[in-house]
Amino acid sequence: MNWLTNFVRPKLRALVNRKETPENLWLKCPKCEQMLFMRDWEANQEVCTHCGHHMRIRPLKRLPHLFDEGKYELHPLPKVPADPLKFRDTERYDARLKKAQAKAEGTTDALVVASGLMGNRMTVIAALDFGFMGGSMGTAVGEGLVMAAELAVARKAPLIVFSASGGARMQEGILSLMQLTRTTIAVRKVKGAGLPYIVVLTDPTTGGVSASFAMLGDIHLAEPDAIIGFAGPRVIQDTIRQELPEGFQRSEYLLEHGMVDAVVHRHKLRETLMRMVTLLMDPLVVA
Repeated sequence: MNWLTNFVRPKLRALVNRKETPENLWLKCPKCEQMLFMRDWEANQEVCTHCGHHMRIRPLKRLPHLFDEGKYELHPLPKVPADPLKFRDTERYDARLKKAQAKAEGTTDALVVASGLMGNRMTVIAALDFGFMGGSMGTAVGEGLVMAAELAVARKAPLIVFSASGGARMQEGILSLMQLTRTTIAVRKVKGAGLPYIVVLTDPTTGGVSASFAMLGDIHLAEPDAIIGFAGPRVIQDTIRQELPEGFQRSEYLLEHGMVDAVVHRHKLRETLMRMVTLLMDPLVVA
């Protein structure tokens, strides 16, 4: 009886109550369509282990790979009116914001500002989050970029921006368009203080963000195969009524035409950024 109770019955229960395999263990690469084990994919900084395709990575997963020992300080974004225009389409704008914030992994809008040591040098990083309403730029993002610039100047630190955006946030109308000017002025303050301003263009960088601070860097780096431009290729093709060249608006195409300085694999971004900062701030060390 003990054998039946202690061995057979638990085995039968384990078979009957066996938990289903979680659905989020695997994902398919959108480029090569190979199946990727989620844990390996995350450990590889969300780059496909088969074809090297760079998938969109959220800021809080990117930052630990950039700062020394993965340690950094997050800076809360300045508070701004949640719904200044009382905008509504299929739902209210403030409701959309709350939904996005609930999925935002601890951030309040589409920008994350962090500071810490990178190569033993104090560095400020501002990273747009495409997972938050398409990385769209509203007043919170504009205020956050201004804050990041002022922080860099106060700490005599380089400012590095990771862009990933569909452009200005339509729900904030003219207020979002005003951020193009405000962020441009913020970048000028950094440059006026003699500090490096480096932009890493990631997929996608378009619209008002590419028309302002994303294209004002001292150095422009880009991740492989990222879409970079103002209007999308379909809009351009319909406007000019011509076939676009292969790879148009991709990182490699822009590199060939002198729009970016280098296309850098995500695994090599940290060492490349440290070298660029040293080159701009301590040129004799590099020489």
